[in-house]
Amino acid sequence: MIGSGGARTSANLGMAAMLAVFLGACSSMSLPSFSSSPPPAAEPAPIPEMPASIRADELVGKWGLASYQNPNDRARTEVAAKAQCKQPYVIGAGAAGGVIMHLADQATPQELRLKGSPSGKNYIGPAGPPGGDLDREIVSFDGRVLITRFIDKDAATRYGNMVYVRCGPRA
Repeated sequence: MIGSGGARTSANLGMAAMLAVFLGACSSMSLPSFSSSPPPAAEPAPIPEMPASIRADELVGKWGLASYQNPNDRARTEVAAKAQCKQPYVIGAGAAGGVIMHLADQATPQELRLKGSPSGKNYIGPAGPPGGDLDREIVSFDGRVLITRFIDKDAATRYGNMVYVRCGPRA
């Protein structure tokens, strides 16, 4: 016969085994969570599309093109760009209201959009949020001289600040 001490031990072991089986079955079921973990963070809302403060038709035309890395070379580079009007870079009007220009390292020009940003900066690039890797920032524009810089660090290093000087009267 089993003594009361042994019966109690057997009962405890039996209860522990049943509890283990029950908990094992529960692990495959979805039970409500009682933890106080915060809900997953929501993704930030996309930046609403803003018009640029520069219109596409202001950029259409023939431009002399040169570039500089050192800001001290800007004036000299503008003179060099003006000398390139013998073989101008043509910025065309796009069918959808953009401008026809080259992306970095692309042989074929394509229609790009002018995009504004909440910070007041303007960009030229494919559709998408302003300041994307394929965009270029418009550093300055006064109607005769346009200076841009690629957002992509590698392209910005290779191309520097692109200086476009208008050839002749505006188109």
